[in-house]
Amino acid sequence: MESKFSGMTVNERLYVGGLINDFDNALEQKNVEGIKAVLKKVALNEDSIFEMLISLGLDA
Repeated sequence: MESKFSGMTVNERLYVGGLINDFDNALEQKNVEGIKAVLKKVALNEDSIFEMLISLGLDA
């Protein structure tokens, strides 16, 4: 079964999921667990989340 987020960028997923502010707030606070939680809600897998955290300069 495909996710409703299939084929979308992370930003698109966050927008459609209504989670942009949650993500931005977690990022501003450098809250890695909060970022992970938001990204899981938009169907990102663990590998993608890890890569995202690294690209943001955060410890995964």
